[in-house]
Amino acid sequence: MLITIPSNLRNQMRCVTDAVYTCTITVRSSATSGDLMLQEPVEGSQQESQRPEDSEMARLLEAEGQNMPVLRRGEAVEGIIVHVDDEGLLVNIGAKSEGVIPYREMRSLPEDEAKALKAGDPIVATLVRTDEAGQYMLSYDRAQAERGWRQLEKEKDSDELITGKVIGHNRGGILVETRGVQAFVPLSQLSPEHRELASGEGDDQLQALDTLVGEEFQFKVIEVNRRRQRAILSERAASQDMRIEQRQALLAELQEGAVRKGRVTGVRDFGAFVDLGGADGLIHVSELAWEPVTHPSEIVQTGQELEVHVLKVDHETGRISLSLRRTQPDPWLAEVEAYQEGQIVEATVTRLAVFGAFARLEQSNIEGLIHISEMADHHINHPREVIKEGDTRRVKVLRIEPERRRLGLSLRQVDA
Repeated sequence: MLITIPSNLRNQMRCVTDAVYTCTITVRSSATSGDLMLQEPVEGSQQESQRPEDSEMARLLEAEGQNMPVLRRGEAVEGIIVHVDDEGLLVNIGAKSEGVIPYREMRSLPEDEAKALKAGDPIVATLVRTDEAGQYMLSYDRAQAERGWRQLEKEKDSDELITGKVIGHNRGGILVETRGVQAFVPLSQLSPEHRELASGEGDDQLQALDTLVGEEFQFKVIEVNRRRQRAILSERAASQDMRIEQRQALLAELQEGAVRKGRVTGVRDFGAFVDLGGADGLIHVSELAWEPVTHPSEIVQTGQELEVHVLKVDHETGRISLSLRRTQPDPWLAEVEAYQEGQIVEATVTRLAVFGAFARLEQSNIEGLIHISEMADHHINHPREVIKEGDTRRVKVLRIEPERRRLGLSLRQVDA
């Protein structure tokens, strides 16, 4: 009788090559594993005394049989390739015998990847059947879906981003194919952009979701239940992660003084927020235009695309200050070129302050300041003692400061 000893027992049994051993073989039928252990009848009425080596081998064989996994048809198993030849792969799956994956059961694997397989590589396959010799016949192709489920479980645990293709939708969300598995994305887990797209009701919503079919997007796995064939993805979570990465990259490369393209994402009383492609910056109301602005909505609208000037980047707080007006020529600088220090011109008083009066030069939009000390030769307590709003007076240009956009004027030095 020929007995095959599993490879993982040979080292434990201290067997010597080509030696002849006498074994006592026990016959036992196991309903669960299908194992048969045979016991030869002993001739005569006396049985030879059992040697220690025989007892040890029998014990190890019995223990090994009890520890072997029970494999079922259709079950996915993980194994290690032990041999590759022209017919297929021989795989150690931790059972009594190796499994075989014929090349005809590996058609879903690209040819270059199949050729690259070698001994020692891990592989997942599905048990198809057990042949007459007890060999396990496996299929790589049938394990494709199982590999997808296992991959999704790993990506959920590692919080990775995955790519999926939209293959359909219903009133609750969209259907996505990824890793050979059909997954579901609830409407609440769509990205802000796609949630806005699908914000309608009834047929309007379904038509909006139709535009996503066939497109690929990034997702995160938030739930996997293989037993119930349930996989839930989130585009919103993936969008948030990508936004953080984009923001960090943008802050690292953004330079003060640069001009960038952006899209207005919000308008408030104090200014407008602009998305620069990963991070929002703020255009303060004073930086929207060269002329005074009552409300930002006079200049920009949500969704508007524009170019902005980067004023300041605070890497500690992540704040980005922007300017819209500095992307355009300053009309003040162009107009002030027509004037010189010491020149006498007409000006209209526009408003009074405790420290002086502002006056707009005639036929221009340039305002200058008449300091209270330049209103009269004698001491006055308030500009109203000398002038009032709306008065037109001749003034002398004392100072022109282009970098500060300031103009100093004088009343008392006109006749000096």
